[in-house]
Amino acid sequence: MPLALLVALPFVASVIAALLPSNARNRESTLAGLVALGCAVQAAWLFPRIAGGEVIHQNIHWIPSLGLDLSFRMDGFAWLFCMLVLGIGALVVLYARYYMSSSDPVPRFFAFFLAFMGAMVGVVLSGNLIQMVLFWELTSLFSFLLIGYWHHRRDARRGARMALTVTGAGGLCLLVGVLVLGRIAGSYELDAVLAAGDRIRTHALYPLALVLVLLGAFTKSAQFPFHFWLPRAMAAPTPVSAYLHSATMVKLGVFLMARLWPALSGTEPWFWLVGGAGAATLLLGGYIAMFQRDLKALLAYSTISHLGLITLLLGLNSPLAAVAAVFHIMNHATFKASLFMAAGIIDHESGTRDIRKLSGLLRLMPITGTLAIIASASMAGVPLLNGFLSKEMFFAETVFIQATPWVNRSLPVIATLAGVFSVAYSARFVFDVFFGPPCGPEVPKQPHEPPHWMRVPAELLVLVCLVVGVAPAWSVGAFLATSARPVVGGTLPEYSLAVWHGFNLPLLMSFIALACGGGLYLLQRRGRARGALEHTPLLHPFDGQRLFENVLARLSEAGRRSRRLLGTRRLQTQLLLMVLVAVAGAAASLWLVPAQRGTRELLPFSPMFAMTWLIGCTCAIAAAWQAKFHRLASLMLAAGAGLVCCTTYIWFSAPDLALTQLVVETVTTVLILLGLRWLPMRTAKPQPMRARLRPWGRRGRDLVVAGAAGSGMAALAWVMMTRPFPQSISPFFLEHALPQGGGTNVVNVMLVDFRGFDTFGEITVLGIVALTVYALLRRFRPAPESMALPSQQRAQPDDGSSDLLNPRRATDTAVGYLMVPAVLVRLLLPLAVLVSIYFFMRGHNQPGGGFVAGLVMSVALLLQFIVSGTEWVEEHLRIYPRRWIAAGLLLALGTGAGSIVLGYPFLTTHTAHLHLPVLGEVHVPSALFFDSGVFALVLGATMLILTALAHQSIRSHRWSEEQAEKIAEAERARDDVATARGGV
Repeated sequence: MPLALLVALPFVASVIAALLPSNARNRESTLAGLVALGCAVQAAWLFPRIAGGEVIHQNIHWIPSLGLDLSFRMDGFAWLFCMLVLGIGALVVLYARYYMSSSDPVPRFFAFFLAFMGAMVGVVLSGNLIQMVLFWELTSLFSFLLIGYWHHRRDARRGARMALTVTGAGGLCLLVGVLVLGRIAGSYELDAVLAAGDRIRTHALYPLALVLVLLGAFTKSAQFPFHFWLPRAMAAPTPVSAYLHSATMVKLGVFLMARLWPALSGTEPWFWLVGGAGAATLLLGGYIAMFQRDLKALLAYSTISHLGLITLLLGLNSPLAAVAAVFHIMNHATFKASLFMAAGIIDHESGTRDIRKLSGLLRLMPITGTLAIIASASMAGVPLLNGFLSKEMFFAETVFIQATPWVNRSLPVIATLAGVFSVAYSARFVFDVFFGPPCGPEVPKQPHEPPHWMRVPAELLVLVCLVVGVAPAWSVGAFLATSARPVVGGTLPEYSLAVWHGFNLPLLMSFIALACGGGLYLLQRRGRARGALEHTPLLHPFDGQRLFENVLARLSEAGRRSRRLLGTRRLQTQLLLMVLVAVAGAAASLWLVPAQRGTRELLPFSPMFAMTWLIGCTCAIAAAWQAKFHRLASLMLAAGAGLVCCTTYIWFSAPDLALTQLVVETVTTVLILLGLRWLPMRTAKPQPMRARLRPWGRRGRDLVVAGAAGSGMAALAWVMMTRPFPQSISPFFLEHALPQGGGTNVVNVMLVDFRGFDTFGEITVLGIVALTVYALLRRFRPAPESMALPSQQRAQPDDGSSDLLNPRRATDTAVGYLMVPAVLVRLLLPLAVLVSIYFFMRGHNQPGGGFVAGLVMSVALLLQFIVSGTEWVEEHLRIYPRRWIAAGLLLALGTGAGSIVLGYPFLTTHTAHLHLPVLGEVHVPSALFFDSGVFALVLGATMLILTALAHQSIRSHRWSEEQAEKIAEAERARDDVATARGGV
C-alpha cells in the first residue's frame, strides 16, 4: 500500500461515514474501526524495512512548474507516530461505539474523527514542509469541529473557538517559519532541510526561523504561555479528548520539535527557548492539576505537564535526552489514553465527573478502578510501570547535564518538584475517586461497570503499560531504537532499558518524589476537608482564559471604534473612500518613482474608433445624469457603455474577451435590475434651496474624483502600452497551444491547460461567493422604512422605478421596454441552449468555452424568470444551483486528480484521438471535462445569486404589501372618523 493511501483512506471513509444514516451507529463505527485498523496493520507491515534503516519515499507530481509536489516520507519516527495515530485511533473508535449516545449525530462524529485522523497521518508522513503545514492547519480545523461537536453547549463552542484561534495563529507563524527555513536550506523537502542543519544554525535568519517554528509548536502542544486553551477543549466528548491528548493533536508540537531536532537544536537560543518553555509548562501544569475538581480537567493539566517534560528533554541539546523524549511520547500515549477512557466510563456510568461527588467507586466498578489505578501509577512514575522508566531517564538527564552551575543545580530540583506534583494529582485521581465511603445521593446515577467491549481498549493499553514496565528491552527496545534514530540524526547514543540500574541519584529523586507527593496529597486533602483550597493558590488571579477573552474583547472594541470612525452604511461613501485611498497610493508611488512614456511606435489615429469611444463616454455621462430621474434608463445607458468596451475588444482582435464581456454585461444588467428594488424611494416633498443644492455639490465632488482616478488609469495604461516588451510570454503560448494543449484558441487553452490551476482557484472563489450571497439573503429581511408603500408611490413622479416595487412588474417593465413578447422568450430557450452548447464545444479552437457557455445558459434561464416568474420556472424547470456548483467543483477536481492517478502532474492535459463510424476522427482533450466543470459551476453560481435576489424581492414585496394594507386600513379608518366629525 503506498503511503499516499494511508493518508487518503481516512478522508474517503470520512465522506462515506457522513453519508450513512444517523441510526447506523454500528456501521459507522465498524467502518471507522476497519479503516484505522487496516492502515495500522499496513504501517506495522513496513516495520522490518524501517528497522533496517530504509526511508520509504513516495512522490506524486502536483505542480512541478511551481516546485510543488505531493511528497510522502516514512522513517522510524514517522512510523512511530503512524502507529500511535492509527492504533490508538482504532481503540478510540471501539470505545466511542459504546460511549456515544444514540441521540447524538453519530455520522457527523465519525466523519470528523476520520478526517482528523487523515490530517494527522498527513502531517506525520509529509516529506515537504509546506505540505506538512497544510495538513497541520487541517488538524486545527477538524479538531475545532470535534471539540465543538456538542455545539448546543456554550462551553463547547467557546472551547472550540479558543483552540482554533490559538492553534490557527500558531500555524500561520509556522508557515512563515517554514518559508524562511526553505529559503535557508534551498529546498522545502524534509530530507534537504534535515541535511542542512549546519547551514541553518549559522545563518543570519536562524533566530527568526526558530522563533516562528517554535510558536507553531508551542501553540499546538499547549506550552507556556499558550497552555490555557487545552483544558477548555475538555468540552469535547471523552473519546475525542482521549484521542487528542494521547496520540494526536497536542502531540504535534513535540512531534515538530523532534522532527526538526537535527536541523534546529544544538544552539543557545534553542536551549533557552525550548528548555525554558518546557520547564515552565512542566511545573505550571502539574501544580494546577492538583487543584482541579473535574476528572478531565485534572487529566488535561497533567497532559500539559507531561508535554512540558517532553519539551524540556528536547531542549537540553542532548541526544540521550532526545531518546528519552521519544520514549516518554510512547509511554504517555498509553497511560493517558487509558486514563481518559476510565474518566469517560465514570462519567458515562455515574453521570458526573466532579471529584467532590465521587467516592468509593472501586467497590462498584472494580475492573475499571483497577485499570485506572495502574494507569495513574504509571503516570506518577511508580516502579515496574512504563512511566517510571522514561521518568528515570528524564531525572538522569537533568542530573548529568553539562551547563552553567545554576542550571546544573536548578534542573534536578525542577524535575523532582514536577515529580512531586505528578504523584499528588495521580493520588488524588485514585484515592478521592475509588476509595473512601460510597457515593452519596448527589451522584445522578448508580455507578456500575460498563459493557465489556467499552472497557477492552483501556485494558489493552494498561496491559502495554505493565509489559513495557516489566520487560522494556524485550517489548519496546527495537521500536524505541528505530523511532529515536532519525531524531538524533542517525547515530544512537548508548542507553539502557533495564528496570534496575542500582542505587543512584535518579532513583533517589524518584523516591523523594513518591514520598513528598504522597505527603503533599495528604496535606491538600486536609485543606479541602477544612473548606480551603477552592481555587488554585497563587495562580487563580492569572487565568489564561480570562486574559485571552479580555484581549479578544479589547480587539473587538478597537474594531468597533475604528468602524464607527471610518465606516459608513452608505455605499457611495465607501466607494469614495476606496477610490481616494487608491488614488493616494498611486500618486505616492509615482512621486517616488516617476513613470515615463516608452518608445514604442503608436498606431495611426482612427476616427471610427474615436467615434465609438465618444458614444461610450456619452452613454456613461448620460447614465450618471439619468440616475436622478429615471433609474431604468440609466441602467440601459450604462449597458451601452459596456457594449462599447465589447466593441473595443473586437477592434483589438480579442473575440474571447468581447464575447465574455457581452454576456457578463447582460447578466450584470439583470442583476442590477433586481438590485434596484432595494434603493430608497424618492419623495416629492418640497425642499429648501440648500437641500436641493447639496446633491449637486456631492455629484461635483464625485465627478472630480472619478475624473482624477480615470485620468490616472488612462495615463498609466498609456505609459505601459507605449513601452516595448522584449520578454513577452505571448510567443510561448502561441507556439505551444496546439502541440501541447491540443487547441488553436490560445486564450481557452491557457485557461483550461497552462493556467488551469488558476482557473480552478477562480471558480472555487466564485462558488464560495455564490453560496455566501445565498446564505446572507436567506436571513435578510428589509426594514419597514425601506419598503415602498402605495402612498409613497403616489407622492413621487412616475419615472419607471415604481414598477420595480414588484419584481414581476419590474421584469415585465424591462421586457416591455425591449419589446420582447413572453411567448418568444419561452421559445428562445431551446435556441439559447443550442447556442450555449455550440460555444462550449468550439471553445478549444474558436472563441467560446465553458465560462461563456455557462453565462449564455444562465441568460436563457433568467429570461424565463423575467417573463414567467420564479414560481413558474421552478415548477416547470427543475434547477438546483447548489448541485450544479458541487458538480462543477467535483468535475474540475476529478479531472486534475485523474492525471495524478495516471502518474502525471495535476491537471496535465491529454488528447484522445477517437475514430467514430459516422463522425470520423474526433479529438477529445481531457481539458473538455475540466471545462465542463467550469460550465456547471458558472451556471450554478449565476443562477443561485440571481434567483436568491428574485426570491428575496418577492418575499419583501409580499411583506410590504401586507404592511401597506395595514396602513391603508388605518388611513381609511382615520378618514372615516374625520368625515363623521365633519358631518357632526
